[in-house]
Amino acid sequence: MSKVLKGLIAGFVATLVLSALMVMKQAVGLMPELDVATMLTSMLSLPSVAFGWLMHFMIGTLAWGIGYALLRPYVPGGAIWSGVLFGTAAWLMMMIAVMPMAGTGLFGINMGIMAPIMTFMLHAIFGAVLGAVYQALAGSASRHSVAQTSISR
Repeated sequence: MSKVLKGLIAGFVATLVLSALMVMKQAVGLMPELDVATMLTSMLSLPSVAFGWLMHFMIGTLAWGIGYALLRPYVPGGAIWSGVLFGTAAWLMMMIAVMPMAGTGLFGINMGIMAPIMTFMLHAIFGAVLGAVYQALAGSASRHSVAQTSISR
């Protein structure tokens, strides 16, 4: 399996976990104004929030999944730590670029101090899952490769 495919799968799984956490956050009424899908829908003038969710999944799967796969050899640490570092970089880009474009100010500070804290926690979890899944796929691919080599001898 190519590293890009592993990155796509890991990015999708990590985005799925992140999305579940975001839905749970909304369900319990924790910072309802921090709704990424709605922010993306508004920012990009999308026709409905469903397209905002689609964009959210595309960013997490394509941009961050492939990005992690390509940058993994250069990110220090093991699977989870490298993922958390990568997730932190993604969070920083969101805080500096996306939040101001969404009208919430640098680091989303117009929503209060909890916005950057909560988004950081979500991105750290996203990164940890991204790294762990990517590593699990890399490990299973290498085990499969070793098994194939043994069988062909």
